[in-house]
Amino acid sequence: MKTSAIKEKIARIRAGGKPRVLDLFSGCGGLSLGFQAAGFEARAAVEFDPEAARSHGLNFHGGDKRHSVARDIIETHPEDLVAELDLGPVERAIDVIVGGPPCQAFARVGRPKLREIDAHPQAFKHDPRARLYQEYLRYVEAFQPVAVLMENVPDVLNHGGQNIAEEISEVLEDKGYVCGYTLLNAAFYGVPQMRERMFLIAYRRELEQAVVFPEPSHWLVLPPGYEGTRAVALKVLNGLFSQAHDYHEPPEAKPLLPAAVTAEQALGDLPPIYAQAELEAGNLKRGARRMDEIIPYDRRRKISDYARLMRTWPGFEAPEEGLRDHVIRYLPRDYQLFARLNPGDQYPQAYQHALDLLAEEVAKRRRKGETLRESSAAYEKLQKAIVPPYDVSKFPNKWRKMWRDQPARTLMAHLGKDSYSHIHYDSEQARTISVREAARLQSFPDGFAFCGTMNPSFRQIGNAVPPLMARALAEKMMEALKATRKQEQHVGGRAAAAV
Repeated sequence: MKTSAIKEKIARIRAGGKPRVLDLFSGCGGLSLGFQAAGFEARAAVEFDPEAARSHGLNFHGGDKRHSVARDIIETHPEDLVAELDLGPVERAIDVIVGGPPCQAFARVGRPKLREIDAHPQAFKHDPRARLYQEYLRYVEAFQPVAVLMENVPDVLNHGGQNIAEEISEVLEDKGYVCGYTLLNAAFYGVPQMRERMFLIAYRRELEQAVVFPEPSHWLVLPPGYEGTRAVALKVLNGLFSQAHDYHEPPEAKPLLPAAVTAEQALGDLPPIYAQAELEAGNLKRGARRMDEIIPYDRRRKISDYARLMRTWPGFEAPEEGLRDHVIRYLPRDYQLFARLNPGDQYPQAYQHALDLLAEEVAKRRRKGETLRESSAAYEKLQKAIVPPYDVSKFPNKWRKMWRDQPARTLMAHLGKDSYSHIHYDSEQARTISVREAARLQSFPDGFAFCGTMNPSFRQIGNAVPPLMARALAEKMMEALKATRKQEQHVGGRAAAAV
């Protein structure tokens, strides 16, 4: 039955049918959007977070309640999913499975906290989120897709001495797939963000295709921190990579390619928000933001090729009346400080600027005759109103002012708690980025809607795979699915030997 279903799927796709995609751990739908843009059908998704599930259902299924329900993959069996969504027999319902199991368990940044909780030096191994990739494989076994894509953080290659990507490849190969994985940076594929991630592709052997990753479309020199992340992920640990048969060297970006899309090219056409002026005018207050408020585009502002793409993405065109979700955080203490920051400044520099502001304010008040002793309650109140309270030694990377002429640094899900990691490059606006600006930096088009309030929207965006990165991968996978002969073999990988 399985062999027959697989052959039917391949024949249907090669006859011109759209490959049908199931997006697991879908979030709001970054992968789904990229695959849809490449000619795939976003047929179904499984997502645990309620707001993200509603966003996915709204954008890809017109708000159909069946597709907008939050589902726990551990509790939702494939047979239940196809029945609830009326997809037909499990083994014939889906052609391609994509998704990224939650990455927090694999990210080094989360391990100290886990150690504190469990008082065990290897506590991160026991985080149940690290086993969710096994649920992903359970869905692959049930649906028998002809192709698979998995995304995760680079540390999945070196997870407490385990190369999780290699382990997944071995399991998939035992199930009849040819596999390959690598590290790709989104900035090399037209995304205005330096986001490094692991991508694993697998094809059924019946396709007779080797795994090939997309060639970069853009070029830049990555900062040392990103090269360091890659080096840590690829570090040989107890012979870890002596058995990494399915690892592919990333395709090389070359200087002759167009320069990477910058933050200014991504955001420069959007209506400015002058935070301090909005605060003084009473337009910016504490409390929930109206996400449905329309802000007209400023027709006088220059539109880059990237911005034009974000406004005209087929099926997600910008609303004629203006922009939604262009809202920012209420941070009255910090707007004056943001204006002082230089591009690239992080929290240690911000803290020093704040001390300078405090000293200037104290001097000004003393010139007016006010007595301010450093130990006094009045001094401490003023200090609290100007200087952030975070320890410089513990939070060196908590803040960062973006460079105007570079892609942004990686957007994280932590945007849902604060946005200090992405302070707008424009000192006159002196603020953190808006929800819509975060979406732009992730390459979500202006017509893509996010459900929920500001914090959940930020979280959905930070968790997503950039749609342009997804589209590049999907286009390469479409070539393999439509091809009727073997592609050139990838030298040195198990994928070459298996075909």
